[in-house]
Amino acid sequence: MKLLHCFYKYGAPQTFYSTCRKITPISGALCALLLLAGLIGALWLSPADYQQKDAFRIIYMHVPSAWMSMFVYMVMAATGAAGLIWKVKVTEIISTNCAPPGAAFTFLALVTGSIWGKPMWGTWWVWDARLTSELVLLFLYLGYMALQGTIEDRRSAAHAGAILALVGLVNIPIIHYSVIWWNTLHQGPTLLKLDAPSIHISMLIPLLIMMAAYMLYFLTVLCIRSRHDLLALEKDSSWAKELRTRDLGKGERN
Repeated sequence: MKLLHCFYKYGAPQTFYSTCRKITPISGALCALLLLAGLIGALWLSPADYQQKDAFRIIYMHVPSAWMSMFVYMVMAATGAAGLIWKVKVTEIISTNCAPPGAAFTFLALVTGSIWGKPMWGTWWVWDARLTSELVLLFLYLGYMALQGTIEDRRSAAHAGAILALVGLVNIPIIHYSVIWWNTLHQGPTLLKLDAPSIHISMLIPLLIMMAAYMLYFLTVLCIRSRHDLLALEKDSSWAKELRTRDLGKGERN
């Protein structure tokens, strides 16, 4: 019951807007600091790979992008399901605003993977199980956004998008386990595996920092987009009018 109470408490539009407003500057600043630290570690402090030489450094963009592409999709599906079950508008807004950054992460993962594949495999693209399932994920994101754009009623669009996102969840384990289930060109997992990560600590730390930076970037973008949409949706509510009046008063004093 406590968990459900917290869900409805922080799912209230005014509380959610206020929380996002507090989180955004903190997550944005931390994202910038971690991104700078991660890039310094990736480009200068970590040693070159003994086989791939400096070409391996693209993993510091590729791996976080690929991981975030799956993580964001799961957040989109989970919040969409919450909106479908409990009819909470905040979760519907979160789900809708997961799609653009999720699609961007997926596209970046595919592009950086192709750049890495050219010197390693001798080709920009192969119909490898991992690459193909990641491409399907991009189409799922684009299809979700297209579906949202074709339905005028916001709630109906959110429900239709949630159903599509839930159906598409079957692709997530395929992406992750494809290198284990099938004989693919793509290398096996290095971080998310049962035993210790198969990457040296000097390379692992910058990679984890970059992953944290990508996570904070997503959180910042999600909060900004969700705040904007929520305020537009609730523009006639008393709390939104009071907020605009208060912000206007601050602007006049400044």
